[in-house]
Amino acid sequence: MKIALMTGSAGLIGSEAAVYFAGRGFDIVGIDNDMRQYFFGKEASTAWNRDLLKEKIKNYRHHDLDIRDREGLEKIFAPYNKDIQLIIHTAAQPSHDWAAREPLTDFTVNANGTLNLLEMTRRYCPEAVFIFTSTNKVYGDLPNTLPLIEQETRWELPEDHPFYQGIDETMSIDQSTHSLFGASKAAADILVQEYGRYFGMKTVSFRGGCLTGPNHSGAMLHGFLAYLMKCCVTGESYTVFGYKGKQVRDNIHSFDFITAFEHFYQNPRCGEVYNIGGGRKNNCSMLEAVALCEKIAGKKLHYSYSDKNRIGDHIWYISSLAKFQRHYPAWRQKYTLEDTLQQIYENNTSRWGRCAWR
Repeated sequence: MKIALMTGSAGLIGSEAAVYFAGRGFDIVGIDNDMRQYFFGKEASTAWNRDLLKEKIKNYRHHDLDIRDREGLEKIFAPYNKDIQLIIHTAAQPSHDWAAREPLTDFTVNANGTLNLLEMTRRYCPEAVFIFTSTNKVYGDLPNTLPLIEQETRWELPEDHPFYQGIDETMSIDQSTHSLFGASKAAADILVQEYGRYFGMKTVSFRGGCLTGPNHSGAMLHGFLAYLMKCCVTGESYTVFGYKGKQVRDNIHSFDFITAFEHFYQNPRCGEVYNIGGGRKNNCSMLEAVALCEKIAGKKLHYSYSDKNRIGDHIWYISSLAKFQRHYPAWRQKYTLEDTLQQIYENNTSRWGRCAWR
């Protein structure tokens, strides 16, 4: 038996990975207790996606378990033991703002939960590949010290700057304001590296930019493209926080992110770190994202602006893909930003209904 274990299996990346690797011959063990509903409310629940997984994947076994429950995890890992060949850890508290509400919850989910999973892997399936979805927030607000230039719709770096094609892994994660979320994810990121380097395990931290796709349960505090399009479809109001709406993010489709996982799984390394996202080809400012959503949806988005930016937020962040592409030159992104937003739009109109905004 060949098992892939997914945490956060009903979320965007976890569910897409479950479907993808089931198609590659893996039996899937999913762990997800729908804490996203606790974090962001009923509309952000991933229960609908969990039910879809049970329907779509014949060999899918779901466990409604909190990753902070070490004894519960042991009961899952022990019976499968070395049959587990791949762990994809996506479960997290993912929001800047929410972390400040309950710092203990944020840290124990993101850091302690990751430690539990690493230790279960070391004890029961040490040869398995361990893939962790980290975040670019481990760099804190250090990217905001770059010499950014204000343009009409975005902030931008000079073309001759070393990071113009994207921020690479040489940027320090030290001595900056991260937000409590960024700090808890940085702790988890370092643990993943340490288990790889100290114990010789096949671990990797993918420091993602904005991860998105049609199955994203976007909420006000997390998943900005999905939530932006949802607001455009339903007529809800959206709030842009700070930086004149010109803050820039790179965006990667969940499918392309998961194919990066497969490349790493096929040729793993120990304690590796990669920045990954849409890169220079797939990025937009908030104002540019609004315009794209309006174009695709064929209607105006109702939004307001707040001068107060989120603590530790980035003004400009584009991921350098150079290191990952150097190690895995066959990997390519399939979806453009416009492709991704079109899929999100179609999913939203299917889920929320055209009648809500006609």
